[in-house]
Amino acid sequence: MSIKPQLSNHPTPQPTHYLRTEFHCHTVTSKDSLLQPEKLVGACRKKKIDRVVVTDHNNIEGARRCLEIDPERVIVGEEIMSTQGELLAAYVTEEIPAGLPPMEVIERLREQGAFISVSHPFDKHRSGHWNPDDLLAILPYVDAVETFNARCMLPRFNFQAQDFAVEHKVLGTYGSDAHAAFELGRGTLLLPPFENAETLKAALHHAQVPKIILSLPLVHLVSRWAVMVKKWRGQ
Repeated sequence: MSIKPQLSNHPTPQPTHYLRTEFHCHTVTSKDSLLQPEKLVGACRKKKIDRVVVTDHNNIEGARRCLEIDPERVIVGEEIMSTQGELLAAYVTEEIPAGLPPMEVIERLREQGAFISVSHPFDKHRSGHWNPDDLLAILPYVDAVETFNARCMLPRFNFQAQDFAVEHKVLGTYGSDAHAAFELGRGTLLLPPFENAETLKAALHHAQVPKIILSLPLVHLVSRWAVMVKKWRGQ
């Protein structure tokens, strides 16, 4: 399967050095993952993932622990459940709680200089998917939408996101949505060097797509197992 991110004609010369970048993954501090920060960072090093945005559900504890291990490779992010759908952020400095209206989440993220994307916007198998009208309402205030998520069980959910990005001329991000180490790197982009939200957005104009892999639906059992284990442990 080949899905191209939404690109635009950019006036600057094409860069010669690219960073393989993972935008979406989870650690043990997400309710549905058992992946320890040390294992996540180690897997990224082994798989030659140069930059990884750690995006736990409604918290940044795991991302901060990863950052301490490898501050050059790791970017603190968060996947935030709003009242209308999930948002995916990078360069987060202050944790955003779940359950806020989308525009309040966006305003809080903007205040801390974060990069804002939208998680798996059309995946109706997930509670965090978006109603198209609600998504259109926030579109002027976000930087991108996730146009490939390796955990989308039906490819059409990703194609819908890609078509939406093309139609509305918005940038796209890719992510494995990994909840276990073996999933990391299944959805990445090659980007020129960047160091903050502004330069990340600029880098997306030059994105290249390496090999991507859509996870089998059975991968969601990893998350269900993690939830059960944590219940047994009383977490």
